[in-house]
Amino acid sequence: MHSLEKGQSYAVTDGWFASFEPVFSADGKYLFFVSSRDFNPIFSRTEWNHAYQDMARIYLATLSKDTPHPFPPKSDEVDTQAHGPRPVGPAPAGKDDKKDKKDVKESKKPEGVVVKVDVEGLTERVIALPVPVASYHSLASVGDTLYYVKESVKEGRPALHLYDLAGRKETALGPVNGYELSRDRKKMLVSKDGSYYLLDLPKGPLSLSGALNLSGLQVDLDRQAEWRQIFRECWRQMRDFFYDPNLHGVDWKAMRARYAPLVEHVNHRADLTYVLGDLIGELNAGHTYVGGGDLPKVPRVQTGLLGAELEQDPATHYYRIKRILNGANWNGRLRSPLTEIGVNVKEGEYLVAVNGKPTNRMVNIYESLLSTVGKPVTLKVNAEPKEEGGRAVVVMPIGDEQPLYYYNWVQGNIKKVSDATNGQVGYLHVPDMQANGLNEFTKHFYPQLRKKALIIDMRGNGGGNVSPHLIERLLRKPALIGMARNATSNPNPFDLHIGPRVCLLNEYSASDGDLFPYRFRHYKLGKLVGKRSWGGVIGIRGTLPLLDGGSLNKPEFASYDLEGKTWPIENRGVEPDIYVDNDPAQEYAGVDQQLNRAIAVALEELRGRPNPLPPPPPFPKR
Repeated sequence: MHSLEKGQSYAVTDGWFASFEPVFSADGKYLFFVSSRDFNPIFSRTEWNHAYQDMARIYLATLSKDTPHPFPPKSDEVDTQAHGPRPVGPAPAGKDDKKDKKDVKESKKPEGVVVKVDVEGLTERVIALPVPVASYHSLASVGDTLYYVKESVKEGRPALHLYDLAGRKETALGPVNGYELSRDRKKMLVSKDGSYYLLDLPKGPLSLSGALNLSGLQVDLDRQAEWRQIFRECWRQMRDFFYDPNLHGVDWKAMRARYAPLVEHVNHRADLTYVLGDLIGELNAGHTYVGGGDLPKVPRVQTGLLGAELEQDPATHYYRIKRILNGANWNGRLRSPLTEIGVNVKEGEYLVAVNGKPTNRMVNIYESLLSTVGKPVTLKVNAEPKEEGGRAVVVMPIGDEQPLYYYNWVQGNIKKVSDATNGQVGYLHVPDMQANGLNEFTKHFYPQLRKKALIIDMRGNGGGNVSPHLIERLLRKPALIGMARNATSNPNPFDLHIGPRVCLLNEYSASDGDLFPYRFRHYKLGKLVGKRSWGGVIGIRGTLPLLDGGSLNKPEFASYDLEGKTWPIENRGVEPDIYVDNDPAQEYAGVDQQLNRAIAVALEELRGRPNPLPPPPPFPKR
């Protein structure tokens, strides 16, 4: 807490736990906040490790030492001076004290609430509301009621709740995307599934009906004025949030004067984005992104795809199936239509008709697959380029073949490495440093823990923030060797890889894809093979909103070396130990020179290495 009068700050909590979302109670007696203080680990199924998920509850601090406990203990003993049990604490209002009760209620709604804070003992006057451990946010106090949004791993979707301090009861109101209270605290605006609802403050489960009709909502928009404001806002955000207060030595006021006249000639949001891109590009820093905004939405018709490469027979004009992409049909994202159960289509066969229309009369076979994604399509297939003797199969086209191409590329690389090394060397590719990349690492790292060497491919890695997770696993070292009867010996700890590693990188290894090879070299985990990485590691935290919904990313934090002398990666990238540039023609033909060199390096480092897991010593004797 901060005292404006004295200009001093005072601790409400002891600093051991993360605390956030502070809000004063409506009567000024309490400070509510959320704090993560519950520790209930869950254990990983991929390795012997743990994580913490739901950790938070809602807490309150009584600001004055004279404020009584909000949840005083109740006694079930009979008071001999009264007729029946009586709780410990203030007596309930009776028939003769209605006026006093009314006065108390009115006293909770003063024009201005005076907040009295006794600093001494404040950290000791913190208690938890009796609500389950979860994640909480959006706290708002009205009278004796506290509203908040709760979500948890167990319950899933965020839901609005209230806690009645007088009745000591939590009530679930229902799933929402968010809510806001009116200024007089009498109405609530609720957002759910893209619609908005205005209602009286709820006391029980939400009954949402009569969504606000926003179809007639209009604004008198001066686009030129809006674009000028967005330009000024972007210029200010870079001025105030860029990691280097000197803005890389750029005269930022001069840049505003240089680019502002161009805004007067902007006639489309795309033009403004172009001007803004040039402005922020003057800083010569990575992650200076701008985009989005009030752009026209162009309707698109999705084309159905078959997970295959087709070529037209020059003589008959029927379409031959040149290649069928392998899939993992148990995974909806990797479904390859022509390989599914019951289809039985082979490479080299011809597609002679689609939904009864001969393909040799089509300008392009894909015109017959428009708007067919996820819908049944009847293909007529024949071993020869003719309709007679063909057979009909029903398939469900997909909307994107990129996951299949990626899957086939990775599986092909795994096979190349295994075949070239007699199964000694493993291979994995990490496409980014986000959840998808972490999943790819997890899927392929643990099954290959006992490979004698490992090639880790970071080429084309688009960045993110999980590279420390990967590096931590590669840094693990054995302390013992574990054995059991009728089982192979394994290192202890178990979840680690022993042996040489090689890291592949190229000019598309970006951001956290830069940081991984830098750390890989720093920790002496192995050799880097390929080309210099992208060189953009000044990080971003997100975007502040622009007037038309557009976005601007501001590079806000960066990394320098341990000696405090240089910024080793930004605008430089990470140089490989062994430089290899793939020849485009050979790469198109399926020859990956960088991967081939990584295989050679791994095999070279394996030569002469002793077995890292010797057999057990003689067993003890009595």
